[in-house]
Amino acid sequence: MKILVIQQKMIGDVLTSTIICEALRKEYPNATIDYLINSNTRPVVIENPFFDNLVEFKNVFRDNKIAFYHFLRQIKKTKYDLVIDAYGKLESNLITLFSGASEKVSFYKWYTQFFYTKTIHRVSEPITNASIAIENRLRLVLPENRIATEIIKPKIFLTEEEKEKAKEFLQSNGIDSQKPLVMISVLGSEMRKTLPLEYMAKVIDEIVATSGANILFNYIPNQEKDARSIFNMTNYKTQKHIHFDVFAKSLRGFIAILSHCDALVGNEGGAVNMAKALDIASFTIFSPWIVKKDWNMFEDGEKQISVHLADYIPALFTNKDSKELKKQSIELYPNFKPELFTNQLREFLHKNL
Repeated sequence: MKILVIQQKMIGDVLTSTIICEALRKEYPNATIDYLINSNTRPVVIENPFFDNLVEFKNVFRDNKIAFYHFLRQIKKTKYDLVIDAYGKLESNLITLFSGASEKVSFYKWYTQFFYTKTIHRVSEPITNASIAIENRLRLVLPENRIATEIIKPKIFLTEEEKEKAKEFLQSNGIDSQKPLVMISVLGSEMRKTLPLEYMAKVIDEIVATSGANILFNYIPNQEKDARSIFNMTNYKTQKHIHFDVFAKSLRGFIAILSHCDALVGNEGGAVNMAKALDIASFTIFSPWIVKKDWNMFEDGEKQISVHLADYIPALFTNKDSKELKKQSIELYPNFKPELFTNQLREFLHKNL
């Protein structure tokens, strides 16, 4: 039996959707499972034992219709028996169609349901602390009566060599392994998912004042200016603990460094999902327009904690849908003052550092 799982979104989605592969491996232990992802998300799934082959969707397939057609022909030649499409956009609709699979499963959408032999309606309320993101993905494989008892956590697999190299890298940069080490997700993927910079600076000041931890910043090269601004807004004592220039040159390298951290604190996004997949404690700050229950995976109030403006000032969210909140996200952020969640942050630090 040949199975194709499709997920072409960003890093967090690709990592989370590996649970589909793991569930399929348990259901069909002798099947060949291929996982189709965007090429740039490959580092989060390397070494994962729950699929056999990675099928990379390259940027050229989006830019060049002829290249995309040749890709579809290769999919057709593979002759899949089952396709699980967790992406559900036009590209994956066409991939599913060309696969020729007798079973084709995806989430229900009125305009694409005809591509699939089975469509799953997303459930809006979680039944466990795994989050809707986890539960709904499992519904693509498992019947409803097994979801709550067969929850799967996303996992990242590192080699011992990768972990040892990261350890040596940290030591060579003067980071004392006897002190707690905290990774800060200082910026979101866009400003609508980024706590105001001056607020993040206050969060970092609080972490250092409470724990005396060493601090690493997680940011990508085009965010360096804003990351530097946050550094400059922290107080002088805090800056002595921040190793601003200590960062990995690759996503895989970042993951290896993260595996040596005691906690991650900061904006919700891919870095948080990676921390959880490494079983690292996380304190997540959600954007006002992101629905917390969708992505607060495995929150337990101790090792995994998240905060949302709606937790403190629910009146700001009355009678507003997600589209409206997305437009107003930057306007709402100034209300999300660190003082609202400082006590929770301190408690988190005391328990996990």
